[in-house]
Amino acid sequence: MAKILSPGPTEVTVRESGGRWHTPLTRAARQPRGTVGLMLVALIVGLAVIGPFVAPHPSTAFVGTPFQPPGKGLPLGADILGRDVFSRVLAGGWRILGLAAIATVIGVFAGATFGIFAGYSKGRIDEVVMRLLDVALAFPQIILALLLVSIIGPKPWLIVLAVAVIHAPQVARVTRAATLRVSEEDFVKFSESIGMSRAKIMGREIFPNVVNPLMVELGLRLTYSIAIIAGLGFLGFGVQPPAPDWGLMINENRIGMGTNPWGVVVPVILIAILTIGMNLYTDAIARGALGLAEETGTAGVVADASLSSLSPPEAPGLHLPGSARP
Repeated sequence: MAKILSPGPTEVTVRESGGRWHTPLTRAARQPRGTVGLMLVALIVGLAVIGPFVAPHPSTAFVGTPFQPPGKGLPLGADILGRDVFSRVLAGGWRILGLAAIATVIGVFAGATFGIFAGYSKGRIDEVVMRLLDVALAFPQIILALLLVSIIGPKPWLIVLAVAVIHAPQVARVTRAATLRVSEEDFVKFSESIGMSRAKIMGREIFPNVVNPLMVELGLRLTYSIAIIAGLGFLGFGVQPPAPDWGLMINENRIGMGTNPWGVVVPVILIAILTIGMNLYTDAIARGALGLAEETGTAGVVADASLSSLSPPEAPGLHLPGSARP
């Protein structure tokens, strides 16, 4: 949190503590749930990154009969077209994780920008911005994503944009709640009194002090992004065949559950593990941020921001066990 230091009667400086960026993450990693969550996330991310390089077969190669049960050379059997399920699982994770990460960063950045601007501006500007965001929230966001993808086509950039648009209004409300409280602090009033520009105040004074709730939002929105993108893939609006994708694999192989269920079970388990891990680590971040806020006297910033969170949109066609529902 920014602090005002008065070394002498004629000298006043403003100092920001950069440690705030890392302390909640460090505290989260020290908690048992945070450690377990981080390990689960690291396991799935490592599998998605390394998987394509260690897959025993090309992901599009026909190496068996449709829905062939597991056997020699096919540890998880074959899918609907006779392709190796194990190889497609290894090669299908990086797309969903990459799209989800990019969409989450864009959505959180846009939402934080709108939220800080509205919360610090207050008055009529705040009312206009928040009413526009309320209109965006009133529209079924997942319907908007499906509409855009169905009209323009399942382009990766469009999927990222649609998911980011879904997240931005909800992040903006959380950030605005935190900004309203921080903007009344003495160090902000001091910066205003010495003539610091509004842009600098928002960037140097307010933003570092709303990072804690933003980190919590980042983890939550990443979980929802994974669920939404997997759901779009399940409905056929995500990554298109023959490219491997966990959501697409669930849809393709569900008709063969009685013969070889691994083409559905394994992607579902991996997505569920990733979701549970992210939820555990995000919860640990929230607890760490709240503990830090209590020590620094800004617990209300985190608490008010948490109360301002809205329920996320559900992913279409795919329910993930362990997914948070605030």
